[in-house]
Amino acid sequence: MSSSTATLARPGINPAPLGVSLLLIALGSWYLGQAVDGRHAALFVVGALLGLSLYHAAFGFTSTWRVFIADGRGDGLRAQMLMLAVGVMLFFPALANGSLFGTPVTGLVSPAGTSVIVGAFIFGIGMQLGGGCASGTLYTVGGGSTRMVVTLAAFITGSVIATAYMPFWTSLPQLQPISLVTTLGLAPALALNLAVFALIAGITVVVEKRRHGRLVASSAQPLSSPWLRGPWPLVAGALALVLLNFATLALSGRPRGVTSAFALWGAKGASLLGVDVASWAYWTKPANAAALAAPVTRDVTSVMNIGIVLGAMLAAALAGRYAPVWRLPLRSLAAAIVGGLLLGFGARLAYGCNIGAYFSGILSGSLHGWLWLVAAFVGNVLGTRLRPLFGLEVERVKPSAC
Repeated sequence: MSSSTATLARPGINPAPLGVSLLLIALGSWYLGQAVDGRHAALFVVGALLGLSLYHAAFGFTSTWRVFIADGRGDGLRAQMLMLAVGVMLFFPALANGSLFGTPVTGLVSPAGTSVIVGAFIFGIGMQLGGGCASGTLYTVGGGSTRMVVTLAAFITGSVIATAYMPFWTSLPQLQPISLVTTLGLAPALALNLAVFALIAGITVVVEKRRHGRLVASSAQPLSSPWLRGPWPLVAGALALVLLNFATLALSGRPRGVTSAFALWGAKGASLLGVDVASWAYWTKPANAAALAAPVTRDVTSVMNIGIVLGAMLAAALAGRYAPVWRLPLRSLAAAIVGGLLLGFGARLAYGCNIGAYFSGILSGSLHGWLWLVAAFVGNVLGTRLRPLFGLEVERVKPSAC
């Protein structure tokens, strides 16, 4: 099919979800500006822009890792390495300075140890069975995926269950939080990270050429208005995500997270059902106790997550692809439930997900971000092999006839 034919055949904009998403984004930002403050309102809009960017670029960590594991295609991984390279060049100087545009900033630096290895490995399996990572779950829910609504519900459930067992997992052997920026200094930390990103990108090129004899071109069709209706090139999506994470750092004083909000939502829901989660050790810590007692609108991560869902809904409506399908095969439903529970439980153990631990952790110079990457990748290998048992696709390109 030619690009002109693909453009003509493209579905029109979905007006109802477009109007609803725009209205909710406008009302949400106005409400937060009045009820909380201007920064929360701005972060809500940043979340919406993240949702739009994730959807239009189809920037999923889960599918990117799966196609590399199963088929040797590495364009998504290379885009991730570009994102991380630009990110450390933006984040490391700000974190070394301790402030950004007059706002004190700190990184997401957590201990590296047993709980990270186990949690990230579990999370990696969950990515492939649940069909998405943390941000991927949110933007696909916003895009109208009913299967991912199931994954999100199980994700929230797994997150709050994990908080009941955190004292045990945090008591296992682990290092103190280590920041490479503080330990090595700004210039050596930058050089080391950039070298590793280049090495990983180079490995993907070698693997892809050995598997396919060439670098496999993207199958996305060029469109007359790609920036409004998508799809975006992966590189554009990578740059948008890192710049919006930098905006999050400037506005909130820390990089993006996602899954702490899921634990909070689950704990609030459990409290409404009569479960005394406030007495659990995890929720007696001052910051967690304050979040549990406060309205959800006060929680920056929750505000941004809701923004991501609405931004993805806006993007899906612009692309003419907002069309929820309510029938779900039984095996796929089972995978969504099991995968979501693993995602939620693993994220808490590992001090975050692919955003809070991997993306923002590495941009923070945290050693645990690199440990998370290795353990989660191994989990993804196992998860990819388990997908056919649940009737889930493992994408492969046909061998070239050349």
